[in-house]
Amino acid sequence: MPRAMVLLFAIACGVSVANVYYAQPLLDALAAEFGFSQAAVGVVVTATQVGSALALVLVVPLGDLLDRRRLTLAQLLLLFVALVGVGLASSPAWLLLGMLAVGMLGTAMTQGLISYAAALAAPHERGRVVGTAQAGVVIGLLLARTLAGLIADIAGWRMVYAVSAVLALLMLALLHGRLPRRPAEAATAAAAGHVRLSYGQLLASMATLMLHDRVLQIRGVIAMLMFAVLNIFWSALVLPLRAPPYSLSHAAIGAFGLIGVVGTLGAAKAGSWADRGRGQWTSGVALVLLAAAWLPLSLLSWRLWSLAAGVLLLDLAAQAIHVTNQSMIFRANATAHSRLVACYMIFYAVGSGAGAVLSTSAFAAWGWGGVCVLGSGVSVLGLLFWGWSLRHMPRAAGEIRSVRLPAR
Repeated sequence: MPRAMVLLFAIACGVSVANVYYAQPLLDALAAEFGFSQAAVGVVVTATQVGSALALVLVVPLGDLLDRRRLTLAQLLLLFVALVGVGLASSPAWLLLGMLAVGMLGTAMTQGLISYAAALAAPHERGRVVGTAQAGVVIGLLLARTLAGLIADIAGWRMVYAVSAVLALLMLALLHGRLPRRPAEAATAAAAGHVRLSYGQLLASMATLMLHDRVLQIRGVIAMLMFAVLNIFWSALVLPLRAPPYSLSHAAIGAFGLIGVVGTLGAAKAGSWADRGRGQWTSGVALVLLAAAWLPLSLLSWRLWSLAAGVLLLDLAAQAIHVTNQSMIFRANATAHSRLVACYMIFYAVGSGAGAVLSTSAFAAWGWGGVCVLGSGVSVLGLLFWGWSLRHMPRAAGEIRSVRLPAR
């Protein structure tokens, strides 16, 4: 793929995924306006993750059935409508419904673009291309927290979603003229003499992948635990930093996310290492770093610099794991990238939603120390599971065996 096209996919992924994370540094403002308690405000993030899960099951797989270009543009237009709806929300019910839609469409866009890029890339460069697109995701989610905090301090939380709606329209204009015009995989298969899948058969084939692809199962569980760790941290962070003795602004809290931009280095490098068959080694090192990050994070009550160090380790490790996981599962079937990424990201949605709810509940009960115990425990569990999985991968190098899917 031309570098300019890879960069376009990375930018589009960043703009799309940002919408899923805008609410995290705004939880206290949303709680104050809509009457959520401190323990219950995590439901705002959970609503977004429920939307993500629905997108992964019902929308993302359509990339293997429909024209990906038209699907992407339609989703982007609907995302604009959903963002306007959140910005105008007047009750908790409308807010949660809007967050559900934003999570659904933001996730569908992001994961659809990643599978789109993977399908266009040659096999020998797929890890690098996916890693670069994932680097765009990293930058997008980190800038989302910073941008949301800055705009909220200046003009209130509603303006965050107004600005995002404008960005969605700008991205729609950009992608309309530049996305490659290429038939959907299902159309290509039909031209080659295969029977085209119905929508029901498409979803059923995802169940086949989930039940029989061993590497998808293993890497999915690792992803679930890793994303739970990320949401345990980010969902609770705003609560101690907004309170004394720090009493930081939303912009200052969001700025901590910029430290994690170094995670883009982990994302880009991990893809290249996975192309060279070093995915398992990368995973092990990254999981050790994920667990180690909670030591400096636990010192938040005494030193803010320790928070910076912990964020650096956390995001670097998480993005290396994420890209390695995707690079490994995409080897399973060259014509099922959308379904593979959808199945994999279902684990992500479960982990993220659970992490958000457990995090705010742990903070309400035991404070920041309880959050750190929870996060470190889940991190160690991920490391132990990875060690167990070394005996159960189809091949020692982490190669993925192909799972036979129904004719498309």
